[in-house]
Amino acid sequence: MEESDYFFGFLFSTDIVFLPFTAGIGIGLLGLAILLLMSALISGSEVAFFSLSPSGLNTIEKGETNSSRVVCLLLEDQERLLATIVVANNFVNIAIVIFSTIIAESLMDFSAAPALGFFIMVVVITFLLLLFGEILPKLYANHNPVRFALFMAQPLSFAGKVFSPVSRLLVRSGAFFYRKVSGARDNLSIDDLSHALDLAEPSLKEDKKILRGIVDFGNKAVTEIMKPRIDVVAVNTSTGMNKLISIIIESGYSRIPVYTETFDDVRGILYVKDLLPHHQKGDAFKWQTLIRPPYFVPETKKINDLLKEFQHQKIHMAVVVDEYGGTTGIVTMEDILEEIVGEISDEFDLEELYFSKLEDNTYIFEGKTPLNDFYKILNLNQDEFEDIRGDADTLAGLILEYEGEIPEKNKKIVYRNFEFKIEAADNRRIKQIRVRLIKGKEV
Repeated sequence: MEESDYFFGFLFSTDIVFLPFTAGIGIGLLGLAILLLMSALISGSEVAFFSLSPSGLNTIEKGETNSSRVVCLLLEDQERLLATIVVANNFVNIAIVIFSTIIAESLMDFSAAPALGFFIMVVVITFLLLLFGEILPKLYANHNPVRFALFMAQPLSFAGKVFSPVSRLLVRSGAFFYRKVSGARDNLSIDDLSHALDLAEPSLKEDKKILRGIVDFGNKAVTEIMKPRIDVVAVNTSTGMNKLISIIIESGYSRIPVYTETFDDVRGILYVKDLLPHHQKGDAFKWQTLIRPPYFVPETKKINDLLKEFQHQKIHMAVVVDEYGGTTGIVTMEDILEEIVGEISDEFDLEELYFSKLEDNTYIFEGKTPLNDFYKILNLNQDEFEDIRGDADTLAGLILEYEGEIPEKNKKIVYRNFEFKIEAADNRRIKQIRVRLIKGKEV
């Protein structure tokens, strides 16, 4: 006889003595069925309570039944609720194992086949417990979390009172060991938050945009969101009152930088509201006395730090300077907030379009288009051009970094699956760029 045949013959030996069925065994089986049902309900509760969607929670909160109120109370202390479920489920499962063993030994004598006794006691009972006490109820609860949570609210509330000393001990000891193991570190990294956003529901598209803005907020420098000096409306201190009013009306801005000789020598910021009481005084009025001190910030300053400084200083505009002290642009409170909530427009804003769409995969972009806006328009990742971006903050700057010089008009530049064609340029800057996405080419 082969060794395997000997093993299976030993395992499934028919030398089992069946004992008489008694009323006690029947009561034991009934008790076992009740315990198995309790295990199923408690296991399902864990999934039901902790998988409630926002709409499900809203339905429960609006409910006027006592069960709805109990569910809300239980969810206020989720750690204690989880501890109660775990403790109750373990007590019930231990009771199931004990009852099963007693009933099996009362029904059958395994002295002639100990291996089969072990198989029934461990494998079969564990299988039944997992199937009917864990898997099936959790699948049902996952599909009907509101109904299951309301049904189990009162029993879990009662169990919470019964097992209160044990559950409190578990919560406190668990928190203690967690602090020891994790070093009391509860902070999430930016990568963790970004990954969580990637896993969020597609239906939360607008919310994800705002959350993505918050996550990326601390990583951006002012140079990425500022208005470059070439696009800044500013006035010279030698400008007359009448000319100044014309510039203000034409620009529509409420704050205008004031400089002497060149924009690298900014002297202050003129608030239009300070000028309003004097608007009829003509060129004889010394409007220069109204300018307020400028607030200078370096290009490398993070916008989250600048926002705090704006709040502390109670100002809305800063002049951005480079490492040599030259003015590179301005940044406003509105620029910072738009990085979180998106474009902010009012009834006085003229729509400024940096691009136009020619066909499905072809666009015309202004050279001054910020790279952040370029990424958003084409739905690109922030690191799409990280290999060639360098210090560039605009689309024209990206081309200059890649080429090393100002390319001639009509020149085509191919990078990965992007084709850039220079539509307009002079000897100083790139003005317009045609961007075409090349289909079927690896990015």
